[in-house]
Amino acid sequence: MKVLGIAGSPRRGGNTDLLLSELLRGAASKGAEIQTIILLNDLKFIPCQHCDHCLKTGKCQYQDDMQMVYRELEKADRVVLASPIHFVGVSAQMKAMIDRCQSLWAKKYVLHVPPLGDRRERKGFFISVSGRKEFSQFEPALATIKAFFQVLDITYAGELLFSSVDEKGAILNNPEAMKKAFEAGKKLVE
Repeated sequence: MKVLGIAGSPRRGGNTDLLLSELLRGAASKGAEIQTIILLNDLKFIPCQHCDHCLKTGKCQYQDDMQMVYRELEKADRVVLASPIHFVGVSAQMKAMIDRCQSLWAKKYVLHVPPLGDRRERKGFFISVSGRKEFSQFEPALATIKAFFQVLDITYAGELLFSSVDEKGAILNNPEAMKKAFEAGKKLVE
């Protein structure tokens, strides 16, 4: 079982990174292979140019770091996305990666082939934190994440959402949060 973690925060070692690491540690404790942790902020890729090239080929014509992301998504059995809430949505880095998966949308809905190359069961999970207390602020991000997983034929397996968490490392003040992340990782690969 291969687990892929994708970190969408621009802040290394921040709250979503800490939760993602703990979830992956939980998955590894059950024998899962932690395939890769992709740090989106470290990649070099352009946003989707809406050129429609992928509608004909199912492939994005732009050769940049997104090619590696596509390959890692194809190999993964479990995909965990981690992003803080920025302006009531996922981070710009996460949204740009999702938008560049338009080629996978084209594979599925235009060319009628499996978006990730095969039809094996995959599951996805979302981790997010927000500095505000209102829990409704997660709804737009959840809609985006669930749509992304649906397009990629990845079954949505759940989420960990924590409000009132803003300062770097503040999630460590909530030992229950780290425990929940570890347990979520174990459950995700069972």
